[in-house]
Amino acid sequence: MRVGLLGGSFDPPHEGHVMITEEALRRFDLDRVWWLVSPGNPLKARQPAPLAERIANGRALMQDPRVTVTGIEAQIATRMTADTIARLQELYPGVHFVWLMGADNLVQFNQWDRWREIAGRVPIGVMARPGSRLAARHSVAAQVLKRWRLPEHRARELAFSDPPAWVMINVPMSSLSSTALRARRTRKAKPVR
Repeated sequence: MRVGLLGGSFDPPHEGHVMITEEALRRFDLDRVWWLVSPGNPLKARQPAPLAERIANGRALMQDPRVTVTGIEAQIATRMTADTIARLQELYPGVHFVWLMGADNLVQFNQWDRWREIAGRVPIGVMARPGSRLAARHSVAAQVLKRWRLPEHRARELAFSDPPAWVMINVPMSSLSSTALRARRTRKAKPVR
């Protein structure tokens, strides 16, 4: 079983998340993708909407039966990605996990708690994001992990690659972002004078 793990606040989930999930299933030859709706993001000052609301919104949006929208980090009491991955590997020893991230996350991956441990535990599938491809290629993490980068044409092999292994794929671009959607929602909620 090949399972992609897409972590994030999903505040709110949107069609861009759906698009990259479908691309990941196809391009990385995954059997399943689990959305790991995070209780909170230690790198963000603003805390997200309630977890149950974000999970319900994700389930309403993501209709592919191969995708599970879950709050498993809250269930297994992990907060940091390295801990979550380690615990999932303990719980599901026969599963080949792949960590999925946008190229914008690769840019700041070296700021994540124990990022090298994450790269040493699971292969990483990086998906291009508008305006971040070049920055991702030249990021600290990309430079440190450069010798373990697979060419894009080998993306389907990623789940069975020994970590550290990673590949960056080009996908159809979506300019949607949860931050922009929250800002738009806030502007609409303000009364007109």
